[in-house]
Parts: sequence; structure tokens; C-alpha cells
Amino acid sequence: MANQDVVLPDMGITAAVAAAALPAGPGRALFACRGAAGAVSSLRRAAFGALPGGSADAGAGEAFLTARGAAAAAGRTCCTSRVVEAIRASSPTRCPAGDEYEAWTGKHPSALGSFDRVAAAARGKRVVMFMDYDGTLSPIVTDPDMAFMTAEMRAAVRDVAKHFPTAIVTGRCVEKVCNFVGLSDLYYAGSHGMDIKGPSSKDNQTVLLQPAREFLPVINKAFRALEEKTRATPGARVEHNKFCLSVHFRCVDEKSWSPLAEQVKAVLRDFPELKLTEGRKVLEIRPSILWDKGKAVEFLLKSLGFDDGRSDVLPVYIGDDRTDEDAFKVLKKRGQGLGILVSKCPKETDASYSLQDPTEVMEFLVRLVEWKRLRSSSAARPRAPQR
Repeated sequence: MANQDVVLPDMGITAAVAAAALPAGPGRALFACRGAAGAVSSLRRAAFGALPGGSADAGAGEAFLTARGAAAAAGRTCCTSRVVEAIRASSPTRCPAGDEYEAWTGKHPSALGSFDRVAAAARGKRVVMFMDYDGTLSPIVTDPDMAFMTAEMRAAVRDVAKHFPTAIVTGRCVEKVCNFVGLSDLYYAGSHGMDIKGPSSKDNQTVLLQPAREFLPVINKAFRALEEKTRATPGARVEHNKFCLSVHFRCVDEKSWSPLAEQVKAVLRDFPELKLTEGRKVLEIRPSILWDKGKAVEFLLKSLGFDDGRSDVLPVYIGDDRTDEDAFKVLKKRGQGLGILVSKCPKETDASYSLQDPTEVMEFLVRLVEWKRLRSSSAARPRAPQR
């Protein structure tokens, strides 16, 4: 994919975003997030509030604290249950009966079986590709450090990037997913879009956006606390993804999921700057800013000059996780673009189409490239002179 100039769009980030000095040359930009301290202070006030009464009303204050503590304990149990149920829903152990799956695919048909419809939507438009990594380009594996993509998948992604602007949008840190993918022609949005980098030249990679930069110290501190707190749970693993953390449940006995979720929540009570979300047998800890994979997609589209006003653009996003729903929602709201959910089981989703697994994802990418090549060769073929 040819390098393209990167524009610094006004993304309207809640925590004030200020652009740093731009290095010389096209396609180079550096964003840093500033002013998050005010948002953090608001979070603290919202989380802790003011206690009733003063020194003259110590008894009432103490009673309030006791009642508040009991209510909080009940709320924690309920909230932990919701977290565990969300994890189960994200990773069903068995698929429902055929009738239910058939009804679901009626609403979210196979992108392979409906490829002619996909091709029709793409005709005459500039396709921009966005893909998650784990569960989309590589299989979900027990050890997250062993989530390697196949050579065939790498070749398919390489071919896609030759024909379309292409980005990997993942919860992993950029450095780790770059090592997995091994392709320099792509855009990479790591840490759920909080670390966006452009195509690299040798060992240098252009930083485009880091909206959670000043949260790094608190994330590092939370990582150490989570490692210590979860150490006694067999199979639990805390992964540091630079601007976010992942607590993996995949190797944990299901009976220990609730206690482990409670341990994670107990640690996060000391870090009101961070928030908790659920994924496929994983808990994600991220900075409490209005930023996600959907915002990353919007940023990249605007940076590449494909903003909302363009009707000749077709963003395509392929992902398998709950966090990818933020990107599906963005495409749905734009009224242009295709979301493709990777799942063998019915799930509530804003995606338009579905694929069952990474094997089908690779087949879809190969067909997309073949379609593009045929269109290009047809357009380049000289027309016979008219008589």
C-alpha cells in the first residue's frame, strides 16, 4: 500500500487532545492527549461523593458509612455476576440448534455466501479494510503469546494491503501484534485503538495518535497490583498491552471465574481512572476516556481523507469480539460500510454479515483481492474501436 499523507482531524475527544509538533515529511503526525486530569478528578468525585453530616454529626455519618458499605457489598456481588455472565455470553461453549443459527444468519448472512452483494456494494468505491487480530486473523489459543497467524493468512493480508488501505485494530499492544503479523505496509491500532501507528520504514514506525498517553503510570501501577492479587488463581494471567491490561480467564476453572472477577474489581477500586470491560474469556482494563475501536476507525478514515462526506468509500471491518461492536456501530451510524462478525454461534451484533472462523476470513480476503484484480484488469483492457 502506498504511503499517504496523514491529516490531523478534529476528532472531538472529550479529554482535550492537543497536537504536538509535526516532524517534517508527509504521512508523519504525532498526537498526545492532555488535560485528562480534570476528567479523572470528575471520576473521583462521582465515585466517592461527599458524606452527609460533619464533625457534629459523627453518629449519623458512621451509620451512613455502615449502610453504604453493606449496599456496596451487595452491589459488588451483583456486578461481579454480570461480568461473569458477559464473559460466558462472549464465549459460548456450545452452539444452539440449527433453526436458531439459521434464523440468525438470515439477519447476518455469510459474507462468503453473499459475496456478490458485498462486491456490488464495493463497486465504484474505495474499499478500506479494518481487521481485528485474535479470533479473526489467528485462532483463539490457550496461551496468548502463541496466537500465530498462518503463512497463508499472512499472504492473504499482504495481498489485501496491496490493493486497499488496511489496518489491524486490536486490544494487543502494537509491538506484539506487529511481530505476529510481520507486515510493514499496514496501519496498526493497538490497545483498543489507543496506540495508532502508520506504515513503517525499516525499524521506524510513525506514531499517529496516543490519546491515553498520560495514563501510562497508573496503568503500570495497576498491572503490578493485578499480578499480585491474581497470583494465587491457577491459570490466571495478566497481560500488559501498554495502554490497557488484559486478565485472561481461558485457563481458569470456571468455578473460579467469579472470585477472579471480584479480585480484579477489588484492585480497580483503587484506580478510578480506569474502567472494566469484558471480552472472550478476558477482562479488559482501560483508561476512562471516550475512546475505543470505533473512534480509532473514525480517526483513521479521516486521517486518510475518507471522512463522512465521502460517498465513494466503503469501510469494511472484520472482528470477533465484543470490543469490535464499537466499530460495527460506527459503520452502521455512518450509513456506509460493512461490519462482519466472526462467530460460529448467534450473538447480538451490529454487524451486517458473518463469517465462522479465521479460515473463512482468509477465504473472504482472497476473494476480495481476486475481485479487485478482475475489476482492475477489466478497466485497463483497451476497448475495441467502434465502427
